[in-house]
Amino acid sequence: MLDVLIIGAGPVGLACALEAQRKGLQVALVEKGALVNSLVGYPTNMEFFSTPELLEIGGYPFPTSHYKPLREDGLDYYQRVATSEKLTLRLHERVLNLTGEQGNFTVTTDKGEIQTRNVVVATGFYDVPNPLNVLGEDLPHVSHYYKEPYQHATQNIVVVGAKNSSAKAALQLTRAGANVTLLVRGSEVSDSVKYWIRPDLVNRIAEGRITAHFNTTIVAIRPGAVDVLTPAGPLTVPTDFVYALTGYHPDEALLGRLGVEPDPADEARAPLFDPATHETTRPGLFVAGTVCGGRATSRWFIENGRHHAQLIAAHLAAGVLQSV
Repeated sequence: MLDVLIIGAGPVGLACALEAQRKGLQVALVEKGALVNSLVGYPTNMEFFSTPELLEIGGYPFPTSHYKPLREDGLDYYQRVATSEKLTLRLHERVLNLTGEQGNFTVTTDKGEIQTRNVVVATGFYDVPNPLNVLGEDLPHVSHYYKEPYQHATQNIVVVGAKNSSAKAALQLTRAGANVTLLVRGSEVSDSVKYWIRPDLVNRIAEGRITAHFNTTIVAIRPGAVDVLTPAGPLTVPTDFVYALTGYHPDEALLGRLGVEPDPADEARAPLFDPATHETTRPGLFVAGTVCGGRATSRWFIENGRHHAQLIAAHLAAGVLQSV
């Protein structure tokens, strides 16, 4: 039986595993996709907003020639950490349910069952997009994930949203030869867009290279067009492809099956947990990383979420080793 199973093999999940393993605990990670699956899904050559030392885990230096590492740097770094620590990885295995109690949990996956004394949930949020809730959102030319611009040269592309992901996608698509229309619910490009990105986007809109409609809502998406409502009235925007970059949220259905209870006083539905240990209201079940913020996905990042691993590992080691 494992001492602890970590659900999610992203950077914070890896940090939890190596901290617990270093304290002598039997540890494994289970992940529905690839190692650091969210990073695999990030845009090609995406630049982290943090410097390398803020992304490091386990004391391993993060070598890169960039002031701000790229996605590919991160993929290589976290793979090397996992390999160096000889972490037990169960990849491409989806967790379905959790039964039992602390000291004798059974985690059911699509490949079998795992016995463990404790469970840490470090599942992040990137796999569940915030829906537009409009007709046509499920059409094949609509995506909530942007990878790279080159396939869209000369095409009409609609980008929904005006935060960091949308801003960078709109700029890259424009420079790769696409005709970009930006649809924004608010009155301007969000102030939360990074200071080196926002002026670029604002200037491209001002010069007419990017068409932007503010205070605009989508009515429906059709093959070849998006119907919107602007302050000036209804408008049909010709489009070959739609990137609905409206953000993401944790897998609340999975969290519910695991027994993670949301805070009823928190609009973001963040889990109830002890901030000193990160143990939830279900004894033996812990949360770490971005998932701790619920739908407020900007509360926790790799930079501050990686420290959850130390709190959890210290608490687990004290309990598990004393009981042996």
